[in-house]
Amino acid sequence: MECLTTSQYSLLPWKHCIHLTLLMVQLSLLEVGNSCQILKCNSDFVASKLDLGSSGSGGAGGGALPSREAVNAGYCSALRSYTLCTKRMARPCRGDLAYHAAVQGIEDLLIQHRCPRVGPTAQPRPLPQGTLSGNTCLYERGFFDRTGRMPEYLHCGIFGDPHIRTFNNDFQTCAVQGAWPVIDNEYLYVQATSSPAKKGLYGTVLTKITIIFKNWRQCIDQQLYQAELGNVPAAFADGSAWSGERWGHRSLSVQSQSPGRHAEIWAAHIGTLLVVRQSGASLSLSVRSPRSVVEAFEPEHDLQLCVWGCPASQRVGTLHPPPPESVVSVASAHCGALLPTKDIYYQACIFDLITSGDLNSSLAAVSALQDARTMMPDGEGLHLRPVAAAANAPPRLLLVMLLGTLTQT
Repeated sequence: MECLTTSQYSLLPWKHCIHLTLLMVQLSLLEVGNSCQILKCNSDFVASKLDLGSSGSGGAGGGALPSREAVNAGYCSALRSYTLCTKRMARPCRGDLAYHAAVQGIEDLLIQHRCPRVGPTAQPRPLPQGTLSGNTCLYERGFFDRTGRMPEYLHCGIFGDPHIRTFNNDFQTCAVQGAWPVIDNEYLYVQATSSPAKKGLYGTVLTKITIIFKNWRQCIDQQLYQAELGNVPAAFADGSAWSGERWGHRSLSVQSQSPGRHAEIWAAHIGTLLVVRQSGASLSLSVRSPRSVVEAFEPEHDLQLCVWGCPASQRVGTLHPPPPESVVSVASAHCGALLPTKDIYYQACIFDLITSGDLNSSLAAVSALQDARTMMPDGEGLHLRPVAAAANAPPRLLLVMLLGTLTQT
């Protein structure tokens, strides 16, 4: 048996052909093993930035903020780590546009922040050592094995203008703009970005949701999920739909009933379910998480919308100018047909219709109620009523009562 080499156009003995073939296979496997991981570099950089600014996101944390010099030094360390990561990816990412965009972006940021090219880098958080049992990465099973019962679950929802139903079942409407932490504990960081709905209108809507699952023992490596208005992917930022497979189980997985508009993320290692939707012209987020996970945070993480609600200074208290009676009546009738129970979701629906002028904005409250019903299967406490007499109140009085309730601290 003989083969023809392309370099010398000559015949080689069959033994040489085998060696050449094996070498080519090894090189191809090496190339696959070194596939472009620029999205992992990106997510590591995002996590480093969030660690720097978790107490100052939105500027309303209330705690002592680090000095500008300290923050900039930490930011430069994160950039240098980002640079090292991209250098490691230079060969497998040489034809990737996202890679070249990241390299150029790093260069611009280094110049903008006057960062030295040489200096300390941001170090990844070490993973705890130790042997894991079969149920360690399955929160519900592990909890049941330890206690003989299922964990207590808490629910939080953010939707519409945005309205927040906290883990403690407080209900608020916020005027927050920009990026704000929604959840920030040992296992999970969730950030929501809110922007004005339309020029000339008073409403704001969620336009971006960032979710970071932090490194946890041997169950998962850090994973990033991002959704933006018009793009709710059924995959993590690195393109995968699952990660963290241990003993035949996947710690993280994403699925969708409506690709591009819905994503359901299940984190088995912390027993947490997150649902991201686009409803009308805004994003929404629903979360179900065990109490022990929700409460696993340090005291300085005092700005978490799902835990504490929005700061008092950011809560909506009035509409300017007051809406005409006819507008309130139309909104009341429309929302009443979709949401017969006169609860917070019905009231939020009326609020969104009036502030946006868009009938499709009612979809946010409807979807939020559906998610809450799924995440609270016993139905207890599902229909919160901020005002006892709200169900029978006239439309305009209902709106006034709603706005007055939302200003309470």
